[in-house]
Amino acid sequence: MLDEETTPTRETTSPVETILSPVGTILQLLLRRVWTIVLVLVVVTGSTFAFSVRQMPTYEATVQMLVSQKNPGGPNLGGDIGGLQDATLTVAEMVPSMPVAQGVVEQLNLPDLSAEDVVRNMSVEPNPGTMVIDVSYRYTAANAQMAQERAQLIANAIGEVSTKKIGDAMVGANPIVFRVWNEATLPENPVSPNPVRNSIIAFLLGCPLAVGIAFLLDYVDDSWKSPEEVEEFSGVPTFGVIPVFEVSAGKRLELLASEKEGE
Repeated sequence: MLDEETTPTRETTSPVETILSPVGTILQLLLRRVWTIVLVLVVVTGSTFAFSVRQMPTYEATVQMLVSQKNPGGPNLGGDIGGLQDATLTVAEMVPSMPVAQGVVEQLNLPDLSAEDVVRNMSVEPNPGTMVIDVSYRYTAANAQMAQERAQLIANAIGEVSTKKIGDAMVGANPIVFRVWNEATLPENPVSPNPVRNSIIAFLLGCPLAVGIAFLLDYVDDSWKSPEEVEEFSGVPTFGVIPVFEVSAGKRLELLASEKEGE
């Protein structure tokens, strides 16, 4: 029977140590691979910035359209705001259509512009609670000035053509009047690319990628990183560590010469 003084005591691990131990291991791993993480982030962010800068600029021009009634006191809508707002939604669906796009192409007579291009690059957004519709057009070109001018020109052409075609389609006792309220102005800044925004997004997405690569490299690396790992693997305590040192070329030649003389 063991005495109370000689009874071995079992070491217990506190919950705090249980939590901090893996956290410390992860931090050590990240510190060992810090240059790998930095390199991945530099490559991802730098390549994204370079790609964004090399992209052709896209400019967007917007023309504001207004829906109203020719005779607000007539029997149809009776000046009802809700009825006009419903009509605004209908008109907004009619603007990005092939008849309007074809009319724009015929009016401008641009060699590189097709009706499909007009519909594809046009966006129509009715302002909620109003009778105003924003009609925007985007144009992409290597020449920034050309992209600005074409975006403005085509946006205003859409406004002119749509007022005529949609107005003719809504002729009645109290026809809906669809007209340009604000013409499109020359856009100053491109809507894309945005190198700074793209680089920030690339950096944020590159962080988990860099950390994942660091964990992967550590997983495939089977070398021992510390004396503790050697003890854990071999079951034998370590008594010392031989440091890594560099020997200059001249010193290496002297050592080789002395070894030959000794022989």
